[in-house]
Amino acid sequence: MKITYLGQNGFLFDLNGKKLLSDPFISPNPLAKAINVDDITCDYMLITHGHADHVADAESIAKRSEATVISNYEIVEWFGKKDIKGHPMNHGGKWNFDFGTVKYVNAIHSSVLPDGSYGGNPGGFVIWNDEISMYMAGDTALTMDMKLIPMTCPNLEVAILPIGDNFTMGVDDALIASDFIECTKIIGCHFDTFGYIEINKEEAIEKFKAAGKELILMEVGESVEL
Repeated sequence: MKITYLGQNGFLFDLNGKKLLSDPFISPNPLAKAINVDDITCDYMLITHGHADHVADAESIAKRSEATVISNYEIVEWFGKKDIKGHPMNHGGKWNFDFGTVKYVNAIHSSVLPDGSYGGNPGGFVIWNDEISMYMAGDTALTMDMKLIPMTCPNLEVAILPIGDNFTMGVDDALIASDFIECTKIIGCHFDTFGYIEINKEEAIEKFKAAGKELILMEVGESVEL
């Protein structure tokens, strides 16, 4: 699986012949100024919650790509009014797509869409197929519900966790989260985009290394193969 980091919580996944895009916040993000949002296409779009720093470019990309939005019921309904296809989910449910299985899991955060519409409850996604099993937490606090993931899903090979603190987990709580989900390879997200969430990257990497785990902090635009 190829993963490209697009900034904040935005990732483009090449998975089982399909392109999945998560939480696109690109054109308003100064750290992503080298990325041309008009070049991005996807088959599916994963939206964890409704905040502007997760949906800013969702409408334009989804319409241009004729992508299917996967999110909670309220967000899918909101995009549906914009003539965008969607697949609604809710916490604890899973569905078999043509790229693999998706389970919608709990996240502790807030959620409102840019026009003030109710964004439902935020969530995260566990995605698996014969190629990979991964967890994308979205914006969340550390929660004991994470312990349910290894009980209900295949063993995780990689997890994408927020580490910027202030609005989400910070590095220390993300390290505990990695214990809860029983995953040793973590990709960090939701950091450095604005002042409240700037972190010491070297220190963060060393904390995970000291615990026998790997924290991968990708540069915006960088791709890795897993």
